Amino acid sequence: MLHLETLTGALAAFCTTISYVPQLRKAWSSGETGDISLKMLLLLGSGLALWTAYGALRADVVIMAANGVSLTLLGMIVYLKLRNEHP
Repeated sequence: MLHLETLTGALAAFCTTISYVPQLRKAWSSGETGDISLKMLLLLGSGLALWTAYGALRADVVIMAANGVSLTLLGMIVYLKLRNEHP
């Protein structure tokens, strides 16, 4: 059985990770990314990479997985932004 702290962390990680999906779907389907700040995306990506490293150092699978997936989704948004702004 999962401990309450692990379950809480996993649920929080799921919610924050899945929050990227609506933005990614909108950017993918509309091609509109002009209102998304590239600096914010890069800073957020740096934070996610550091959280992933932190999870690895602590051997915390939830932290590593959630932030690794978030970083991947964010990378897709950055790709779309760069592709749409510099065709």
